[in-house]
Amino acid sequence: MKNILFVCSRNKWRSLTAETIYKNSADFCVKSAGTENSARIKINSKLITWADQIFVMEKHHKQKLLQNFPVETENTTILILEIQDNYKFMDKELIEEIKISVSPYL
Repeated sequence: MKNILFVCSRNKWRSLTAETIYKNSADFCVKSAGTENSARIKINSKLITWADQIFVMEKHHKQKLLQNFPVETENTTILILEIQDNYKFMDKELIEEIKISVSPYL
C-alpha cells in the first residue's frame, strides 16, 4: 500500500479535502498537513518520511518542504498540483480539480 501525503498552507481546505476524497481507498493510506504554524496538522519530518509520494497545492509549499526538511525530502517525490487557495472544504470544484490533477499519478 502506498502512503500519500497532501500538503497546503493551513490544512483546512485543500489538503484536507484531498485527504477526505482518498482516505477510504483500498490502494492508498492518505494523510494531510499544512506548512503554516497555524495549520490544523503541521507538516513534520515524521510525516514526510512516512510518505511515498507528496502532493503539494502550490510551488511555494514544495519550496518550504525542501528548505525546512532537506534530508527527509531527498528521495521523496513531491508533485505540485497548481491548485490555488480559492476554495472552501469539500467545494465541488475543488474536488473536481484535485481528482483531475492527481489521477495521472495514482
